[in-house]
Amino acid sequence: MKLELKKFGKILNSRPAGREAWLAAKAYLLPLKNNKEKIEVDFSGVLVLSPSWADEFLTPLKKNYSQQVVFLAADNPTVKATLEIIARQYHPS
Repeated sequence: MKLELKKFGKILNSRPAGREAWLAAKAYLLPLKNNKEKIEVDFSGVLVLSPSWADEFLTPLKKNYSQQVVFLAADNPTVKATLEIIARQYHPS
């Protein structure tokens, strides 16, 4: 399944908004944990992605669906920088 983050807004920039988006996605969009379908996270159409929003949404997504989650390529510098920051949480040096 493709999870289009632009459905949550073009500017994704606060912890409360990230948490609200996560709860909505978990309740209505995401497959059950025992379903092995890939979850493709699509950043197209997102203008700003902050680490705080991403921490509230992407961190639990990776925690709950680990190997199923695939981040699709993004050209947006805020998306790239945020993904680098979040990746350090998954693989600290």
